Amino acid sequence: MLDNNKITRINELARKSKSEGLSLKEQKEQKKLREEYLKNVRKSFKNQLKSMKVVDETGTDVTPQKLKDEKEKSKKDYH
Repeated sequence: MLDNNKITRINELARKSKSEGLSLKEQKEQKKLREEYLKNVRKSFKNQLKSMKVVDETGTDVTPQKLKDEKEKSKKDYH
């Protein structure tokens, strides 16, 4: 997860970009921070998906095999 200072900086740069524009250095900083932020969001989302189990109306586990494989892989990587 990104620390609060980086999130605050992302927001500062976004406001400045809308109001007066950014210097080339600030644009590069903004791009780097956004990429880092998106990387963390994707990682978090992927971890949430790995913890899901899909069950049909009858209670049968119908979790896609690809998701089951990812769960097994992450268990092996963890241990």
